[in-house]
Amino acid sequence: MQQKMITEKKLILRGEWLYVFLGLVIMMVLGTVYSWSVFRLPVEELYNVGAAQSGLPYMTALLFYSLFMFLTGRFFKTWGPRSTILVGSLLVSIGWILSAFAPNIQVLTVTYGVISGAGVGIAYGAPLAVVTRWFPEKKGLVIGLVLLGFGLSPLLTAPLARTLVEQYGVTKTFLVLGVVFGMLLPLLSMPFKYPESEGAEGVGSFGANAGVHDVTSAEMMKSAHFKGLYFNFIIGTMIGLMMIGLTSSIGIELIGMAQKDVVLFISVFAVFNGIGRPVFGWLTDRLSAKTAMLLSYAQIITAAVLMLSAKNGSVGLFAAAFSIFWFNVGGWLAIAPTATNNLYGPKHYSQNYGIVFTAYGIGAVLGVSSSGLLLDTFQNYDYIFYLVIASCLMGSLLTLVLFKGNREYKNEAAAEKHLPDLAGRNSSH
Repeated sequence: MQQKMITEKKLILRGEWLYVFLGLVIMMVLGTVYSWSVFRLPVEELYNVGAAQSGLPYMTALLFYSLFMFLTGRFFKTWGPRSTILVGSLLVSIGWILSAFAPNIQVLTVTYGVISGAGVGIAYGAPLAVVTRWFPEKKGLVIGLVLLGFGLSPLLTAPLARTLVEQYGVTKTFLVLGVVFGMLLPLLSMPFKYPESEGAEGVGSFGANAGVHDVTSAEMMKSAHFKGLYFNFIIGTMIGLMMIGLTSSIGIELIGMAQKDVVLFISVFAVFNGIGRPVFGWLTDRLSAKTAMLLSYAQIITAAVLMLSAKNGSVGLFAAAFSIFWFNVGGWLAIAPTATNNLYGPKHYSQNYGIVFTAYGIGAVLGVSSSGLLLDTFQNYDYIFYLVIASCLMGSLLTLVLFKGNREYKNEAAAEKHLPDLAGRNSSH
């Protein structure tokens, strides 16, 4: 009997990794938004607009992505992961398809930005909610692995988008991708279930002190650590999303590369983006959010300094600097969810991270709008890198002030480890 239970448990554990894999693939599809730099110059030519306006669909997509992740976080328990992903998938597909018929940049901002961005936000949180319940003791790792797909997306979608744009034009590319997404995402969502649905014994049993370190959203927002996490997430995502959106333009206009070569580099950068998620998820879990944040800022400053010395033909500097930029974008998207779970517990994780994730939308608006205005005003990329360095210094100061040592963080993380089964059961409460 005991041997049978051990065998069944092994089968369950083996099955758990299916959710990680499917979540990674779903994130890879949703992460097509990171390939916007491939569309940016064709969109400028199509609608005869400048850098500030061509960034509007991208900025709006990221804003609504964060907004709808916040709005839907509280409904994960009642909707279920499958239904949540299906609703998000439908909006993503509709948004891309309607973008094919947008007559101007304003309509494209609504179709691509509002509609598809909202869909990404709805679907994004569901795979994370599932894997954190199935892997309560490996949250940082599995969150990073699932988010690896979002980061790796441009590895596949950027070359695909470039090929489609060259052969069929940007509008037909929107149409093709919208149809493909509408067929693929619903299929990938079918297996998703919380542990109780699978009858996973023991996965969700309460510990004796369950709930002690589970902090509500209202309580979370009063803490100094929340302010530190929130404002640093704004800065980290502002820098990262700004640099992702400008990768193609900087490669072509500042470094003098051909567009096809830049797209190949974007695929490489996507690998760094993906790797950054499990790496920083692990660092945040093992060390602290404070350490991970300061390490990220140091790397970003190094990359910005490299780009300030770059000129036409400096392909090596471009490759090194943007590998660092993309690596750290992935890093911040693992630091924030892992720190939220460790600091405030898994019981209210969906709602809590939904609030924290609104910082992503603010960062997107600040980053894309400020970079567009700087470029349109000064016609010089150096000002972008000055902004990046200043923002990192401000973020480092905020981190040192609001995270006054790692002790409290480690104590909360350690206390939460006494509740290894909480994540599984809380999905039914």
